[in-house]
Amino acid sequence: MKKRISFAALIAGGILLLASLAWAAPTPSKTVAQSVPPFPGTLVNARYVYVTSYDGDQFNVNLLPEDREAIGTVQDAMQKWGKFTVVYQPGQADIVIMVMSRPTEDVLALYDAHGWPRNEYLWRMLGRGGLQNAEAPLVTDMEKAFDQTVKK
Repeated sequence: MKKRISFAALIAGGILLLASLAWAAPTPSKTVAQSVPPFPGTLVNARYVYVTSYDGDQFNVNLLPEDREAIGTVQDAMQKWGKFTVVYQPGQADIVIMVMSRPTEDVLALYDAHGWPRNEYLWRMLGRGGLQNAEAPLVTDMEKAFDQTVKK
């Protein structure tokens, strides 16, 4: 009988210890998917933006319809925001925004147009449904990051 009581007490104590450790563990305020990276300071003074897809520009006949729609959505959002002027030739741009829209995830990435396409992205956000036609949460995240950088 004593062995059963001590074994049960040991199990109960272990469970209590694990529960208290789990309760005391810090919880992050935002998940990685929700955090918005800071806008690159080198692009704050840019004026002209070119929007394209990783698979080609909006006039490419082989471009997926989802990517063509994402390009249009981002262009419209940029024009509504009014911070940047949309251009239709990469050589006229200060910033290149590359988009990709897939059922599993959307991508919006910013590149310095003066080194594009050889350079790496300077800012990027990923998200499911991030470049929807009616609203573009990834563009909204970019606007927020821009505003935070300008305030600093």
